Amino acid sequence: MSSDLDAVFAPPAHDWVNRYAQLSESWRARLQAPMATSVKAQALPEPRWVAWSDELAHDLGWPVGWREGDLPLRVFTGNAQWPGMQPVATVYSGHQFGVWAGQLGDGRALLLGELQTAVGTREFQLKGAGSTPYSRRADGRAVLRSSIREFLCSEAMHALGIPTTRALALTASPQGVRRETMETAAVVTRVAPSFIRFGHFEHFAHSGEAGHHEVLQALVDHVIAHHRPEHGDAPQRALALLQHAVDSTARLMAAWQSVGFCHGVMNTDNMSILGLTIDYGPFGFLDGFDPQHICNHSDDQGRYAWQNQPQIGYWNLRALAQALLPAIPEFDKDENVVLNVLKSYEQRFPQAMTERWRAKLGLATEQADDGALAVDLLTVMAEHHTDFTITFRRLCDFQSSLPPEDAANASVRDLFINREAFDAWARRYAERLKLENSVDAERCARMRRVNPVYVLRNHLAETAIRLSQAGDDSEVRRLHQLLQTPFDEQPGCEADADFPPDWAQSIEVSCSS
Repeated sequence: MSSDLDAVFAPPAHDWVNRYAQLSESWRARLQAPMATSVKAQALPEPRWVAWSDELAHDLGWPVGWREGDLPLRVFTGNAQWPGMQPVATVYSGHQFGVWAGQLGDGRALLLGELQTAVGTREFQLKGAGSTPYSRRADGRAVLRSSIREFLCSEAMHALGIPTTRALALTASPQGVRRETMETAAVVTRVAPSFIRFGHFEHFAHSGEAGHHEVLQALVDHVIAHHRPEHGDAPQRALALLQHAVDSTARLMAAWQSVGFCHGVMNTDNMSILGLTIDYGPFGFLDGFDPQHICNHSDDQGRYAWQNQPQIGYWNLRALAQALLPAIPEFDKDENVVLNVLKSYEQRFPQAMTERWRAKLGLATEQADDGALAVDLLTVMAEHHTDFTITFRRLCDFQSSLPPEDAANASVRDLFINREAFDAWARRYAERLKLENSVDAERCARMRRVNPVYVLRNHLAETAIRLSQAGDDSEVRRLHQLLQTPFDEQPGCEADADFPPDWAQSIEVSCSS
């Protein structure tokens, strides 16, 4: 068997480790239930490659021929393992739509282990490889539809410069999977420094089982040692980890807002302790700007609408802080240290958000009312649902030395039905640019580096999905390559940057995705 394995690519020396599984094993004898459970992936018949990320493979330091041979396809479908892999499903809990849901866990994900790569230690996870003890009466499978969306958006977000889990490969099988209708199965190979969530800490803080508070401290130590070693000498490690979560979450929320990204299910079990975008389910990018836009058809109350995401980030951080309290000495609780760390979000997020808006407006200096200038533009955009991505991209070409109503500014001005409102804002914008002696050509170049021309709009993903379901994966691969350079206009791809067609309004994405 080893000779067959060695005949094709495998990661160098097969040096797979699974430190989370090792942590779980070290506590097994003292707990009623383990932190992670060994699970064998359930094989899928007739697997095929749908798409893959050579960009990520290159970043990992893998060779060009990493997909050659039959074994990589079988490994990334769950039909085989490389030596040293130790698949486990981890347990966690969490708040879902603001309500405590109790025990959850990796219901359709398997942590294969981790490797040392050219970009540091990376964990590899299969999503859709079969049921686990945490599948909650589900099948543990992922369908092709949602898997295409996750693969494309993971890599698209990375190309946009937004912290995220990444996707190495997408494979599919003709095996049927029942959702609202009968669909077919797929598996996404996800890669990240860590898949640990807020919910992991909540589980061990709130379960009430003997020894769980000790495990909570061990989990804090694990994350610090392996992912935040600069905090290793912190007097209170749990506080240092909370502060990192506050800072990274504030930056992440600002990044999401700045590109019009809606996550759709910001439950605490879908929040990364490292500040990564994680768990792409019913996500969406804004088309016409509506701050109350709800991308998740299952979100009846609009809890996770675009405008609510920053506040929900804070709500989730409060849940994390509550979970970390058992790992913080009593005197620190009395001194309101935890509250002060949490409240720092009230400064960190607005600061990060204003920095993002300045960059999108091409401002090279800082003025006190820059945030208001951006918000006022959004207000005008919201009046008639002006397209979010197209507006900021066309604003790159705004000629500040000319009146807003000049023909040179028509491409952006004509997006607004209320042109008088836009003209009033544009004159303020021009005056602001004049304050810093802005040169239009230089500003345009800056803005084009942060305002994408391409994002993963729902109708683009839907077109690729329908073709792939019919057996043609070429559009998935084309779209993936397009989204690797979202800031560069590409010949022949004008339709990908255009307004969505009318039929796109009927697309609904729900938690079942």
